[in-house]
Amino acid sequence: MQRDLKLIEEVGVQVVGVSYDSPSILKKFSETAKITFPLLSDPESKVIESYHIVNPTAKGKAEGVPYPGTFIVDSKGVIRAKIFRDGYRDRHSSDALIKAAKDAE
Repeated sequence: MQRDLKLIEEVGVQVVGVSYDSPSILKKFSETAKITFPLLSDPESKVIESYHIVNPTAKGKAEGVPYPGTFIVDSKGVIRAKIFRDGYRDRHSSDALIKAAKDAE
C-alpha cells in the first residue's frame, strides 16, 4: 500500500494499519519498510476482536493474530467494504482497494 499511497489517498481513503504487535515492533517495521501511514498497536487484540477477524487457529505467540485484510470504514465507523486474501503474504492490489473505496461511496 505504501507504494501506491498517493493514488489511494486521491480517492479519499486514509490508510491506517492495525496490528497486535507492540509499538516498538511497529516502529522498527515502519522504519525498515519506509511506511509513512500510521501503524496502530492493538496488543490485546480488542480492535481485531471487534471486527471479528481473529484467526482462531493461531496459538502461542501468534494468539490474537488477525486474518490479514483490509476494511473500508466510513467516518462513522461503518464498514463499507472488506478485502481479504487466503495467504498471509498474498496481499491484494491497490487497484482492488481503490475500486472498493469508489464502490463504497
